[in-house]
Amino acid sequence: MHHPINGQELSTRFRNGEVLNLLDVREEIEYHTFNIGGCNIPLSKLTRNLSRISYNKTDEIIVMCKAGLRSETARTILLENGYLNVRNLSGGLMALQKLK
Repeated sequence: MHHPINGQELSTRFRNGEVLNLLDVREEIEYHTFNIGGCNIPLSKLTRNLSRISYNKTDEIIVMCKAGLRSETARTILLENGYLNVRNLSGGLMALQKLK
């Protein structure tokens, strides 16, 4: 079942001090320009670099990109590789930035 997370929920959870498992699938230059933390593995390299993901396959993992499209593809790749609780940041980081 797919339960995306929206910017408002993510922002609230951050404010509450929750430690979240974040996976940013934008290209490295995008990540270094602006990010909210987490592991950065570009979508183009994700399949070859699954071993770099330090989160457990049962943990909630929030995948994100600029607008939510690449991260949705990444979510599918992770599910196909045995990750059970992967949520896409709907609207991507742009949606999160609009809240500020």
